[in-house]
Amino acid sequence: MRRGRGIGALALSVIAVLLLGSGPLMAPTLPDIAPVGQTSVIASPAPVDRMPDRPLQDLLPPLPADGPPVVPVLPLVQVPFATFPVFAAADATSPGTDIVVTARGDWEAPDPLAGINATAFDATQAVDRALIGPLSMAYKNKVPGPIRDGIHNFLYNLREPVVFVNYLLQHKIGKAAETVGRFVVNTTIGAIGLFDIARRKPFRLPRRSNGFANTLGFYGVPNGAFLYLPLVGPTTIRDLFGGAIDRLVMPIALGQGVTDPKFAIPAGALGALDHRAEFDETYKAIDTAPGDRYGNARDFYLQRRQAEIDRLHGRGKADSGGMTEAPSGAIRLRGRGSAPTVELPVAPATPAPAPTPDVPPTPAPAG
Repeated sequence: MRRGRGIGALALSVIAVLLLGSGPLMAPTLPDIAPVGQTSVIASPAPVDRMPDRPLQDLLPPLPADGPPVVPVLPLVQVPFATFPVFAAADATSPGTDIVVTARGDWEAPDPLAGINATAFDATQAVDRALIGPLSMAYKNKVPGPIRDGIHNFLYNLREPVVFVNYLLQHKIGKAAETVGRFVVNTTIGAIGLFDIARRKPFRLPRRSNGFANTLGFYGVPNGAFLYLPLVGPTTIRDLFGGAIDRLVMPIALGQGVTDPKFAIPAGALGALDHRAEFDETYKAIDTAPGDRYGNARDFYLQRRQAEIDRLHGRGKADSGGMTEAPSGAIRLRGRGSAPTVELPVAPATPAPAPTPDVPPTPAPAG
């Protein structure tokens, strides 16, 4: 066994000598990394002298009579860490080098069509200023409050089956049961949903917002690309697909009558006016916020969607109304990357002034 191991060591030594003595070896010198804006000068490789012509036995190490064989090993060459560019850029000890790591928030979505989306946003804003905004304000100021509340409650009661199905998909059985209770109470005692009786005593069942887009986000499906579409507004690929599934659930739960144009068109128009009137102060706050108007509207939508998904995971405020209700109080608009959070105050809605009755002037006292 020792003889075999000695022969193996001898073979390795012969190979090493042949490699070292087969010709002029080139010893490359690693260039220093020049600072930005300067040019690195790479020196020409210097040849290594051939090994002297000596008998082979003089070049080989002596083989021990006993014990393990000795295998010659070439010495290691120490190379400075900063010599390699990929490591030099990440070397925190290098002077003048800073490493900045910026994490993307969970709410952020890529915006590859930012130019097209911004154009669609500007066109939508122009239509809103000229038509939708004035109509919604006329609806808010002219239609009596109890009637508007009844329309608002009726339209949101139609979405309760969608909320129920998605809570089931999210394994939120308690909230699913409460949603069924709301729908039954408001549809019967509340006169087909015109009155939100379920929110009052003794039921105290809060209205919640939910949809298939939230279910996808709950299970980790990312936003996908952000889109700003005419008639739809801000959305993402995930939310667009989720909204389509929600619209398939409603006729299954409520009957095909909800898809009849005689019902769907007026209900859609009233829903748009109701939503625009409810969010009027929110839109004004975002519109007057510092920075890009389109970027603020996009990020507001994305952050509201992520807040709903966070609440499904037990994070955030549990009593928030979600995307279907206007935010109460100031809006905290988080910045992208390392940008700071901006707090936008929302002015309370100003009620229409009550008409002043005509009072005859008081006659001046005599004398």
